[in-house]
Amino acid sequence: MTENLSSNVSRTIQTKLVLPPDTNHLGSIFGGKVLAYIDEIAAIAAMKHSKKAVVTASIDIVNFLSTAKVGDILLLEGVVISTGRTSMEVFVKVQSEQIETGQKQLTTTSILTMVAIGEEGKPTPIPGVIPETEEEHEMLTYAEERRERRIQMTKFTGRERR
Repeated sequence: MTENLSSNVSRTIQTKLVLPPDTNHLGSIFGGKVLAYIDEIAAIAAMKHSKKAVVTASIDIVNFLSTAKVGDILLLEGVVISTGRTSMEVFVKVQSEQIETGQKQLTTTSILTMVAIGEEGKPTPIPGVIPETEEEHEMLTYAEERRERRIQMTKFTGRERR
């Protein structure tokens, strides 16, 4: 496809409440729970962009910067920041908000690679993306570096590119 779509087409925002079952014995959210939320919002953003089912190919970067506690609200934002022929990089930002004070802090950032899957169960072409913000433009600038790093890592992990 030669069509390019605005990053706003694939931008997705979710809100979650941190509940006791989501937390450890210190009352802070499990990292695995945050990763599940990140994977879900990345998939939704990628599906909105590609209009296809998607699978997670890699989680390239996860930065746990602060924690969220029981009763906090999590604000998740996912946006497609670069595309290949069949794959999309999705940047996800997670903020926590204290309900009583409204104070927000950046909790987690991540970049995932999602692959669009066609009806035959094989990767399928997708539209390109047009970055909207300065941050998205900067991330697009380094997309090729991240792609090359992923390719190099496959040499060490034993996973061959398909």
